[in-house]
Amino acid sequence: MTKQIEFEKSTGNVFADLGIEDAEELQARGLIGYHVIKLLKSKNMKQQKIAELLEIKQSEVSHLLNGHFSRFTVDKLLDFLKRMNQKVTIQISPHRQSEPYQ
Repeated sequence: MTKQIEFEKSTGNVFADLGIEDAEELQARGLIGYHVIKLLKSKNMKQQKIAELLEIKQSEVSHLLNGHFSRFTVDKLLDFLKRMNQKVTIQISPHRQSEPYQ
C-alpha cells in the first residue's frame, strides 16, 4: 500500500505562495537578479572590478552575488544589466487563466 503525497500547486511565484507582501516585486527582483549574477559570473571578474563596472561599493557586490536582491530596486538591477551592455525587453500580453503571472 502506497501513501499518496500531499502537495499544493504553485502560482509560479513562491513569494505569493508563502503569502509574503509585495510578492510580485520580490519575484521581479529575483528574476532580474538571477540574470545579473549569471552574467557577472560568466565574466570571471574580481569583486573590485565588478564594483567599478556597476558603480557600486565592493560590499554591495558581495550582497548582490549572495542573492540579497532586496538591497537593490528593480531599477538598479536593470541599470546593472545596462552597464553590462544587455538589452532588456518587457513583453505585455493578456493573462491566460492557466498560467502564472510573470
